[in-house]
Amino acid sequence: MKKSRFSEQQIAMILKQVDDGLGVDDVCRKAGVSQQTYYRWRKKYGGLMPSEVKRLKQLEEENRRLKEMVADLSLDKAMLQDVLSKKL
Repeated sequence: MKKSRFSEQQIAMILKQVDDGLGVDDVCRKAGVSQQTYYRWRKKYGGLMPSEVKRLKQLEEENRRLKEMVADLSLDKAMLQDVLSKKL
């Protein structure tokens, strides 16, 4: 996955500028992003402070690792059941 040019804290600050009353057009032009990018960020990070965004990122990473572990264990279980059924 492509790495963003902006950190989560920078994204939160860009979103906060619009919440403080600046126009979306002006903020997007100054930051060098499209309005589509702004609205995608708002959908994902809307209402979060920079520290909360960092915590969200950590939770997403932990969730990804846990899903990977579940998939591996499910595969192991299926292989063991297959071996046991062939022995009997």
